[in-house]
Amino acid sequence: QVQLVESGGGLVQAGGSLRLSCAASGLTFSSYAMGWFRQAPGKEREFVAAIRTGGSTYYADSVKGRFTISRDNAKNTVYLQMNSLKPEDTAVYYCAARWGPQSNQATQATQYPLWGQGTQVTVSS
Repeated sequence: QVQLVESGGGLVQAGGSLRLSCAASGLTFSSYAMGWFRQAPGKEREFVAAIRTGGSTYYADSVKGRFTISRDNAKNTVYLQMNSLKPEDTAVYYCAARWGPQSNQATQATQYPLWGQGTQVTVSS
């Protein structure tokens, strides 16, 4: 069955960096666009970044210039490099997958049918 497993979360001081990984199995990874979302306590799940099957990327304004999404199709893994972290980046981070080489931007959680279990990122001030 399809599995998305996130790792790499943790506690970091403001200004620090973390790299999240999401390992996929049970699907043809190269045929799926991948996204990262996050959800803070009491808030809705929000879009962070996405990478299309062809490798092009797009980001939420709040993380642009600080976060970088990338993928390694040979390892069936998508990454989120997070630099210059802020306390407001604290959240559970989820990876998500949607099939196909769509050219449009998919920033709504409902556009992704496949989800991981999440990994906690806590940024202290």
